[in-house]
Amino acid sequence: MTAKEVYKIWAPTGKKWVEWVRPVPFMVIGQPQKSYGLINQAKPSIQFLEQAENDELNAVLGINGWEKECLEQTAIIVDMSGDQSVSYGVALTKYGFRPIPVYNGTLEQPGSRATVDNQSVGRTLELMAKELQKIDIANNARPAFLLDRNRLNRYKLEDSVYDNSWDVYPQDLPSPDYLLENGIESILVIGGEKISRDVKKILATHQKKGLKIFHTDGYEKPRMQLVCKMPSWD
Repeated sequence: MTAKEVYKIWAPTGKKWVEWVRPVPFMVIGQPQKSYGLINQAKPSIQFLEQAENDELNAVLGINGWEKECLEQTAIIVDMSGDQSVSYGVALTKYGFRPIPVYNGTLEQPGSRATVDNQSVGRTLELMAKELQKIDIANNARPAFLLDRNRLNRYKLEDSVYDNSWDVYPQDLPSPDYLLENGIESILVIGGEKISRDVKKILATHQKKGLKIFHTDGYEKPRMQLVCKMPSWD
């Protein structure tokens, strides 16, 4: 498939939320590939949701007052490493979500090494497009915004290392008013021991507008997070 064809699978015309799909990672498709190791295409198990199903769907999240019904008013931010977040997003389609890639990192310059492996993100989007193409996603599916947690890698071992790190900014995600107008009342961040600093800054505004913010590392049941102390952008 061409880069445009892969992009259209992830951002089909006329579907809700797809205007937030970023075209940047699809630009690597068809380009010469560096070897960053094998890409795992297996869809992961979503343990905290599968456990809820095993418990006969009693209180999906189980704590802090978020019950099964609330999942239908929730948007998700998957903040995991590169190819893992792509696969996780596809796995979330089982629970009524549409994966929305919000990766915005560029490739390193020819002949240099990079702080972030943005190429593997684009390659995984290409590989998983065939799987996504088989799935019938409902028009009213909630969004699962996909991020690469490695985007914040800013260390440099030497001058030849190309810094292609990136941050997510408020314009990269729907505004709190837009989410509320479209029936979204809470946001669940999946990944890491805590919410990344750039995501936390964005969600502070959402929480002030009344959206509930939850977090899970992907294994433990989600817990409500207080992020509304507005920090300044660095």
